[in-house]
Parts: sequence; C-alpha cells; structure tokens
Amino acid sequence: MARQNLIHLEKVRKQNIVNQPFPHFCIDNFLNEDFANEIYQSFPSYQDALKLGHEFGAVNEKRKIQITDSSKFPPPILELHKMLASSEFIAKVEEMTGIPNLLADPDLIGGGIHETNAGGRLDVHVDFNYIPEKKWHRRVNILIYFNKDWKEEYGGYLDIWDKEVKNCHGSFAPIFNRAAGFATSEYSWHGVTPVTCPPEMMRRSCAVYYYTKEAPEGWDGKKHSTVFKARPTEWVKGHVAMPVEQSLRDAKQAVQSIKDSVKSLLSK
Repeated sequence: MARQNLIHLEKVRKQNIVNQPFPHFCIDNFLNEDFANEIYQSFPSYQDALKLGHEFGAVNEKRKIQITDSSKFPPPILELHKMLASSEFIAKVEEMTGIPNLLADPDLIGGGIHETNAGGRLDVHVDFNYIPEKKWHRRVNILIYFNKDWKEEYGGYLDIWDKEVKNCHGSFAPIFNRAAGFATSEYSWHGVTPVTCPPEMMRRSCAVYYYTKEAPEGWDGKKHSTVFKARPTEWVKGHVAMPVEQSLRDAKQAVQSIKDSVKSLLSK
C-alpha cells in the first residue's frame, strides 16, 4: 500500500507559483491515513524527546525540542524521513516548486522531529540560507503536522508575512496529516504563533529542507544564520528583549574568542 497519498502536482505547482508574498502551498491528507497514525502514535513524549534532542530557550524560540539524529527516530518516523529524501519524492518537490536539482540533507540540520510544548513559540524569521561545509543553498521547506483535535485557541499556526513583516498574508493550522511547504529566500518571513495548548498536549511536526548546489537567482553571496523580526504587535520584544539578548550573545562570543586565543597562545 502506498504510504503517501496522490498529489495533484500541477494543481500544487500553480498554487505555489501564484501565492503571495512568496511561493507556498498546503496539502491536506498528505500521507496514507494508517501511516500518518503510525507516525502520530510513535512520537516520543516531551520528556523523552528532551533526552534525544535539543530544547530551545531563547527569546524568539522556546519550549521547542528538535531531534535531528535520524538514528534516534522511531521506525515510522524513520520511514517517513527516508521517503521524503527519496529520489521519487524529490522529483515531485521539483515539479511542485519549479526548482531543479534539489538535494535532501541527510544530516537534517534544523529539521527532523519538532515538538513544542505549551508556552512555546517560534517568532517570525527567515531561515539560514547556506551550509558552508557542503556549499549547499537552502531552497525549500516542507513541514508535516501530526496534531489531532487541535483547536484554534491552541495557537501554533504557521503564519506567512510580507517583506517588511508588517502584514500577515495567511496562516495554517497545524492539523493532523497536513503538509505545508514554501520556497525559502531572503524574504520568506514566517513564524509560529504562540502555542497555548493544554500542558498535557504538544505541537508535533516533522520538518525536511531541500537544497541546491547552484545559488538561487539574485543571491548576493552573503550567508547568514536564522534572522528574526518582531511582529508589529511585539514592540517591547523588538526594541528591548531581542537587542538585549543579542548583546549578551555577542558578549559571550567575544569572551569565548578571547579564551580560544589565550588557549592557542599557551599551547605554543
């Protein structure tokens, strides 16, 4: 039995191309329902996930766990990972997005299993754009959600913003067996609204990112890590909390640089 439902590639491609402010698409009933249920039931609890991955606790990203080591995936999620990295599926992504020569990252940098607990958030951002070690350019994100009985008041919506992060052009509920995808660029601003589900629940998803060896058209040659911006309603965060955290991060990096320099001198 096929593990993935039939995708109307031409329909998704047209949807992806015309959507503003950057190409994006949404596919419901993405996987065979039995397979989706296997994945849903195999997700580790938040406490177990803490032992397997990394939890974020910064101003812009907190109470979110990321498991990128596929050797730690439960069998159904490992099967999904392999399917999304297969040449057959990559060919579909190329057709849906119009981007040729896509590559799946076997190391799942930033991808894999994502779990966000009550009180968690992922603020508006554009993703890192380059993997220096591989000389790969990030081009496409696909996120698949595994949340049953998810209510609007639980938040956790994927929201899509314009270049200035002034206007939200749409949002997608993280409902069970839905896949959301988009082309990553210097203006693909997106985020996750605060998660306000009951404490015993969590927002579950699997994320996969695709790359090309070729630079995207118009690339200025500058690589960067994730860049965050505050929403229009988050004045205090944008003008106080984020600058303070950045200053602390810069100071920590400066101290570490000094320590490394001293260690290097003493070793000579």
